[in-house]
Amino acid sequence: MKPDKMKDLMIKVMNMALEKYRFELLSYVIMHNHFHFFIGTLEEGPTISRIMQFIKAQYARRYNNLKGRSGPFWNERFGNTIIEESSDPETQFNYINCYIMNNPVRANYTKDVRNYKYGCVHFYLDENHKPPVKLTFHKYFLKLGADFKERVRKFLDFEDHFRKRIFPECIFY
Repeated sequence: MKPDKMKDLMIKVMNMALEKYRFELLSYVIMHNHFHFFIGTLEEGPTISRIMQFIKAQYARRYNNLKGRSGPFWNERFGNTIIEESSDPETQFNYINCYIMNNPVRANYTKDVRNYKYGCVHFYLDENHKPPVKLTFHKYFLKLGADFKERVRKFLDFEDHFRKRIFPECIFY
């Protein structure tokens, strides 16, 4: 089965989770062999563990059915960071967001994340973009500026700083 079919399957499962549970998906990227989700839990909503258990179980079940296989699928538990507990939550949010979005560059899938279909960078750059899953702007993104244009400009400044720090040898277009 083609890798894009498996990424489309993950989008379907993400949408199922968003319909079933009350949480915010802030950003994501789906890679060939892993994914990154930036999830915000909400009061009166499920824990991050419950959300991830659902996503991983639904994806594994569907993947195994498509491939005609059974048995364990995931090797590891998910990792999580509570940005509000960091010394600088706003910077931590922007750093993690840039890390997630730039993962395809880091993995040499593309030189520009804007050319990668299975990520959410366009949600943060184009206010008319309709992502395949329901995304929510975090309060720390909204604090970047008074309007969308100002937020994008500051986001791009942060992303540029992030890229130069993380990928000093790369030339970005």
